[in-house]
Amino acid sequence: MAGASLEWLIDPISTETFFREFWEQKPLVINRRRPDYFRSLLSLDEVDRVLTTLDLRHPNITLKDAARSITSADYTIDGETLDIARVYQHFQDGSTITLAYLDDIVPSLAACCRALEREFSFPFQANVYLTPAGAKGAKYHYDTHDVFVLQAAHSKRWTLYGTPVVLPLTGQGFDASQHQQGPATLEFELQAGDIAYIPRGVVHDAQSGDEISLHITVGALSYRWMDLLLELVADAGLNDASFRRSLPAGFARPEFNRAQARSKARELLQKLAAHPNIDAILDRFVDQFLSACPPMLRGQLSQLERLERLTLDSVACARSGVIYQIRADADADAVMVDCYGRTIRLPLHASDALRVALSGSSFVVRQLADNLDAPGKLTLVRRLVREGLVEVLE
Repeated sequence: MAGASLEWLIDPISTETFFREFWEQKPLVINRRRPDYFRSLLSLDEVDRVLTTLDLRHPNITLKDAARSITSADYTIDGETLDIARVYQHFQDGSTITLAYLDDIVPSLAACCRALEREFSFPFQANVYLTPAGAKGAKYHYDTHDVFVLQAAHSKRWTLYGTPVVLPLTGQGFDASQHQQGPATLEFELQAGDIAYIPRGVVHDAQSGDEISLHITVGALSYRWMDLLLELVADAGLNDASFRRSLPAGFARPEFNRAQARSKARELLQKLAAHPNIDAILDRFVDQFLSACPPMLRGQLSQLERLERLTLDSVACARSGVIYQIRADADADAVMVDCYGRTIRLPLHASDALRVALSGSSFVVRQLADNLDAPGKLTLVRRLVREGLVEVLE
């Protein structure tokens, strides 16, 4: 799976080409003729296991059918508990089974999302769609987040239409009464192993082929410039009283002269632009992002047992998918690691060894930075293993 990196997902397109020509601009379709390409991520059997053994509930599991109305009462016992037999009956009759947030359930999908999160610096989620042959789960619509569509089994035929709202915000969801379908702009078929990237706001629909279709939609929950600017204005309001002053008295009266109000607004905008506290605002988004990345600690029990046998000749590595930030504070003689919504504090002289340990490459404990003695190297690695940042390989 090669860590399910962006490079792996869009091969043979380079990441440089993707960001330059496609990201938030236009769709990308990659046909590979490699039906096993996404086999390491998900299979039909794994979806069946999740549905029949994990006691998932509505609305994480929903049924959709573009041809008819279907409600949770049609396939649940109490509006929440699934009647799996009925779920599969509706599936056989043409309904698509939607499994939301399956990256919280399936480790391979969690690893895929985490790899993308490390590259993009915002959260990802994976929804899965199981569609019977010759069926369409949803009518034409657009999403409010960019998506990568990974065809895991068999095929699906996609049609893209217009873009009534370019890069819509979360609150600008598709409304069939307001947003037109538009003429078809692109039609393509995804076979198993193929992938498509669809920017948010592009209207689309899809129909399965002659066999059951299984695809994964990996969604990018991006932070946007508007989010940053809103935080910037809020920060200015908290720290500068001029932003907190009232609008002019009588501004709603017909005879009110708006020239003074326009002038004052321009003055505040200029003040905002002259001293933007961009770094502090970006730090807030960094904190928000790091807190949104929960630890992936499969095997931690065995790791704790290995600590009893840790030696200078042991080989270790940063855990796959670990997302962190290192901050040094010379005044406090400390180095901090922000991860998993918490901060780990270590002595400043451990900085070089810490960076090596978290670099992603495997290392021999004794080969860590020489400014740590042998006991110090062992102590550092033990601490990082206990915190879930590093794992011992051998």
